[in-house]
Amino acid sequence: MVGQLRSVVLDCPDPSALASFYEKLLGAERLAGGDETWVVIVASGTRIAFQRSDDYRAPVFPDPHGSQQFHLDVLVEDVEVAQGQVLEWGARLVQEDTDDTFRVFADPVGHPFCLMWLS
Repeated sequence: MVGQLRSVVLDCPDPSALASFYEKLLGAERLAGGDETWVVIVASGTRIAFQRSDDYRAPVFPDPHGSQQFHLDVLVEDVEVAQGQVLEWGARLVQEDTDDTFRVFADPVGHPFCLMWLS
């Protein structure tokens, strides 16, 4: 082993605002010491950090010219309830899966994530 994962880091225009979205989505807690350029939350033992990028450009999904690069899979009990909540918090539905096991959303600044459930 070379090292251990410290954090998953997402670029965004406003770290505090995007951290708030993921705190609600994942039931996460914000760590003390954040500022306008860097905020960290902990969700199920995993650190997710939000880093300010002044030249932030949202990823495109699906992108016919490239891959989505990265996304989070979030397991939910009731996809209809979860979908209503994430849409209310600023996410948008990007794609419904044809085998009815997940739906793809974009967070408020465009990062893709999936709501997944056991069918």
